[in-house]
Amino acid sequence: MTLRTPVPVLLLSLAFLPMLLEARRSSRNEQALRAMGAQEPDDDVYGWMQVVYPGCFLAMIAESWWRAVVPDGMFVAGVVVFMFAKALKYWAIGTLGWRWTFRVLVPPRSTLVLAGPYRFLRHPNYLAVAGELGGMALMAHAVITGPLALAAFGLLMLLRIRVEERALRI
Repeated sequence: MTLRTPVPVLLLSLAFLPMLLEARRSSRNEQALRAMGAQEPDDDVYGWMQVVYPGCFLAMIAESWWRAVVPDGMFVAGVVVFMFAKALKYWAIGTLGWRWTFRVLVPPRSTLVLAGPYRFLRHPNYLAVAGELGGMALMAHAVITGPLALAAFGLLMLLRIRVEERALRI
């Protein structure tokens, strides 16, 4: 390991270890929701999201390696943003409980959740994801890939919100 690798390795861990745990929980919840009769909308952008989301992190981490990033004030600001984003995301996940998945799955006769962060925001999870990407961009000093990642995934999130709101009949 050279001096330029510790930060990218740390960033890989920060990005992908939680992602793996989230995928596991999503899969369990998805099975339960499908058993309850939940259907996935045909026009969902999930297929794109599952490629673009990790790709955004990989691109920013590659830029951090290229820039030979060392922890500094910008890195610390990114850690703070990333951690606040994760806290919001896990508050949203905890509030939704068994209803939360990566996919849009709404079981029959379900009601809209208006507790936790959903009292204040319609889509706190998407705000959290934007915060994760923004925090990673700061940590990685990703001045090229960070804005591109936020724009690309932001567009997917806007499309996804439309799909989700139709499924929830909001």
